[in-house]
Amino acid sequence: MAPHLRTIGREEHLAFVASRPAVSHLQVPSWGDVKPDWRAESIGWFDRDGAGRERIVGAGLVLYRPIPRVKRSLAYLPEGPVIDWHDGGLREWLDPMLAHLKAQGAFSVRMGPPVVARRWNAGTVKDAIADPAAGRLRDVEPDSREPGADEVVELLRGLGWRRGEAESEDGFSAGQPRYVFQVPFAGLSLEEVRGNLNQQWRRNIKKAEKAGVKVVEGDYEDLPAFYELYRETAERDRFIPRPLGYFQRMWTALRAEDPGRMRLYLAQHEGETLSAATMLTVGNHVWYSYGASTGRRREVQPSNAVQWRMMSDAHERGAAVYDLRGITDTLDESNHLVGLLRFKVGTGGRAAEYIGEWDYPINKVLHKAFGLYMARR
Repeated sequence: MAPHLRTIGREEHLAFVASRPAVSHLQVPSWGDVKPDWRAESIGWFDRDGAGRERIVGAGLVLYRPIPRVKRSLAYLPEGPVIDWHDGGLREWLDPMLAHLKAQGAFSVRMGPPVVARRWNAGTVKDAIADPAAGRLRDVEPDSREPGADEVVELLRGLGWRRGEAESEDGFSAGQPRYVFQVPFAGLSLEEVRGNLNQQWRRNIKKAEKAGVKVVEGDYEDLPAFYELYRETAERDRFIPRPLGYFQRMWTALRAEDPGRMRLYLAQHEGETLSAATMLTVGNHVWYSYGASTGRRREVQPSNAVQWRMMSDAHERGAAVYDLRGITDTLDESNHLVGLLRFKVGTGGRAAEYIGEWDYPINKVLHKAFGLYMARR
């Protein structure tokens, strides 16, 4: 029997999240509280067990973005929904969702299936960066292909979904990153995780320890210190920073849902904070979310110290994956983002490619007009 769909409450949504080993931090109810310009709704898919009792089998956080002067919205499920993507019956999952979102006034739907297509080991990425003939990661032969991913892509196309290809020349999409870097922890001791770091990383961690760098957990009151470093990082790395209020809202909303959902780490040396980062946790998946550092005293390696403390804490709390989030797709040494890619590769993890974000134009005219509007912004 095909699952049926309805709006669910926060507690029902959270109970489903708690029943799964890994759900994106963008698919928990509190993430809607972080995005005040969007209206949030939790939806759930249900079937019945052998005794006829209703049970939840899927869930999603939908963010509705209203369009100026039009009483319609873009419906967005970042890194969701959380359903069985590999059961072959995607129509039975997605058609009820589209009908519901249309009834809610959505003119277009965008979702990010949490389905990995390919993976590259750290050594493969390192060799590709050094190879002048390798232009983009997507063109490098992967070390593994995830079973079922190609079938999901074909099913989505057959159902009328279109892959959102709005990517910059650096390979970053307009929504969530298609390429990420992850360090698997499952089945490994912390010593084995440390042994997988490259020589430079291990050397830098020792250098930070010898220099007396101390990494501490911060609190809400420490967010302005993080933010000053974040603004400096944004200017150095040429991206537009989010306002301080965004991080304060994240802290308040996520920790109200679960005190361990968000943590802040600061690397200090001789009384000065040199590097800081935020860490998010849902189930056994941990994300390095935002990082910031100053250009001063880089020789004491505060960024490596912060990352190693976060990795150690994540491992101690039973994480199966430490996720360093987005990486650039380009392998061109002249690109300023390759330095960040090289930093993440040093953890000894794996690059992963998701199948990307997908759009379904419920109203094709408004969908096209919205695309033109966003292109002009």
